[in-house]
Amino acid sequence: MSLLEIRNLSVEFGVRNRPFRAVENINLTVEPGEIVGIVGESGSGKSVTMMAMMGLLEKQGRVSADKMEFVGQDMLRMSPRERRKIIGKDIAMIFQDPMSALNPCYTVERQITEVLTLHHGLTGKALRERALELMRLVEIPDPEQRLQAYPHQLSGGMSQRVAIAMAIACKPKLLIADEPTTALDVTIQAQIMTLLVNLQKKQGMALILITHDLAIVAEVADKAVVMYAGQVAEIADVPTIFRYPRHPYTEALLKSVPEHSKGASRLFTLPGIVPGQFDRPKGCLLSPRCPYSQESCNQQQPDLALVTTHAQPGAVRCYFPLSIQG
Repeated sequence: MSLLEIRNLSVEFGVRNRPFRAVENINLTVEPGEIVGIVGESGSGKSVTMMAMMGLLEKQGRVSADKMEFVGQDMLRMSPRERRKIIGKDIAMIFQDPMSALNPCYTVERQITEVLTLHHGLTGKALRERALELMRLVEIPDPEQRLQAYPHQLSGGMSQRVAIAMAIACKPKLLIADEPTTALDVTIQAQIMTLLVNLQKKQGMALILITHDLAIVAEVADKAVVMYAGQVAEIADVPTIFRYPRHPYTEALLKSVPEHSKGASRLFTLPGIVPGQFDRPKGCLLSPRCPYSQESCNQQQPDLALVTTHAQPGAVRCYFPLSIQG
């Protein structure tokens, strides 16, 4: 049984007679203990997809799906009360900006112990001991003193470690890390990623890593999901997607890595911009920018279809996948 299975997830914002579909027909499966990297440009729907799954968009947007199951439990039929028993306990999320993810009005101890009290009913000495244990687990020095600190007294890296401690407090089965290193210095970024991967292995949890950094995905992920304009463009295991990109957008992302442009006068770029609410093409959403676009690409959007070239399974949303062309 898969840990998480999502089928045809869509998210709409705006008024009903003129909605903007920010996420469209997303299919995603996560296995126990698997690390999945979700990559794509800003605005491609990576964070919205995960926030919709966690039930964090019910007031702002309209979420629909054919299937959304976590360990066999139907999340679509859960009441908000039932969902809250899972979110924060079995599914946890680390948000993009550690400085704004923490409540500035409460100490670190108050924020870490809240989730332990809510989901495990810990109190007194056992509660404080577990908080100290978590602080040591995320390698925060002098944890007794740091527990009494407020967020403004912590550095960005220290705040991110506190956010991670809160997320893993109940030993979740699935941890979602949304750009966990974006606001940090380069040296701290490496430390945080090493910490996350070590915790993932130690606790045996699955990890969904939302990132712009292809190097991180190549180094730590088992499977990669490439998103473009609210759709999944391609899914494959990491070795295959880096060796044999099937979607033109995946190929463009890989070509944009500076190491691939050594000796060139300019970095590779894909012309044009991501389509917005009012300029979405009738056919493939990448067709106005795609160097391989043909007439049929402009007529109708392709579905996400299974492809098994190079003896490796995967899925691609393209009428003319590159591996088949080549």
